[in-house]
Amino acid sequence: MNIENLVMKAIDDGDGVLRLAPTWVPRDFLSPGGRLKLAPNDLYALGVERGGIDERWLASTTKADNPGAPEDEGLSYIVIGKGSNLEKILLRDAIDEVGEEIIGKHAVRKYGGWTVLTKFFDNSIPIPFHLHQMEKHAHAVGQEPKPEAYYFPPQLNLNEGKFPYSFLGLNPGTTRDDIKECLKKWDEGDNGILYYSKAYKLKPGAGWLIPAGILHAPGTFVTYEVQKASDVFAMYQSMLEGRPVPRELLVKNVPEDRRSDLDYIVDMIDWEANVDPYFKKHHYIEPKFAENPEETKREGYMEKWIVYASEEFSAKELTVFPESEVIIKDSAAYGLIVIQGHGRIGKFKAEAPSIIRYGELTNDEMFVTAEAAKAGIKITNESSCEDLVILKHFGPGNPETPKTID
Repeated sequence: MNIENLVMKAIDDGDGVLRLAPTWVPRDFLSPGGRLKLAPNDLYALGVERGGIDERWLASTTKADNPGAPEDEGLSYIVIGKGSNLEKILLRDAIDEVGEEIIGKHAVRKYGGWTVLTKFFDNSIPIPFHLHQMEKHAHAVGQEPKPEAYYFPPQLNLNEGKFPYSFLGLNPGTTRDDIKECLKKWDEGDNGILYYSKAYKLKPGAGWLIPAGILHAPGTFVTYEVQKASDVFAMYQSMLEGRPVPRELLVKNVPEDRRSDLDYIVDMIDWEANVDPYFKKHHYIEPKFAENPEETKREGYMEKWIVYASEEFSAKELTVFPESEVIIKDSAAYGLIVIQGHGRIGKFKAEAPSIIRYGELTNDEMFVTAEAAKAGIKITNESSCEDLVILKHFGPGNPETPKTID
């Protein structure tokens, strides 16, 4: 059976809901925090030279830009059938073949496909101070810009890690020459760039919107990150936890003839946004109710926008109360991940696992097609005492997404 027929059968069999396999991604310049439910013995399942597994990518059609990575690293697989009849197909290939049936005609024709990448990342140490290039600089190396947003699920942050703070932006008054001097000292130890930034205490159940061009160093919270589908970045911090950050990570997405041009590298920074004296006001996000909470509570659920104010992506948190069965409608296709509880989503069993072995299939991740989302998905919480909590990630153009932070 060819891909088109197989995917269409899976859509029909699941009434528009597709089951996805876990997608694990290592980073060789970071250290895993061990809170993504991956078995401790499997954190280095790909070998120490590839690095620890500190990320799980969700509903991904984006290949991870990692040295030595296989061609499918970072790409999500649709799981079809079970037992000896089980088959797996890349979500990317399925959307290439029958994208209009999965994400809808409008998304395919206007955006060219599924252009959002969602992930959990979990590190035992902060990530080095870095940015994701704006459109001009990303296009110069054949990449796309990567605005992103963070949400900190309380369920995954009972242990907040050793540094629950994120450095974000630059202090007002910081100049290009200040940052150039830091970059000149790359091989002299700590280049001191964090002296020009401010660390914000991270809050469970809240988040941040970080457009391309903004310098940031995420702390040690487990983070649900929704972003434009790209893996472009530049590290601006030369030392982390006493270990050098390779200069290659500063210039990996810089044109080869500009890699020694500090003026070019400093110009990759969105200066107006970084030195904004009202940075928190313009980037900090608290959840917003998607509907009247008093009405939805009577029906057995509550739903909040947790990522919004972006044209590129959005996300919701859905809580279904114990022993409740609800029909949830949305205006666009979405990926989802179950982070608490158990029950059913459409025809599929749904549960948040306590531990996952590398390569093991789970019942916590799915993709809902545009048509099924609009028709409504039946979701049942089978617990008598625990909420069923689901995070839902959308691509660009969801008409229901709140447009502003305030």
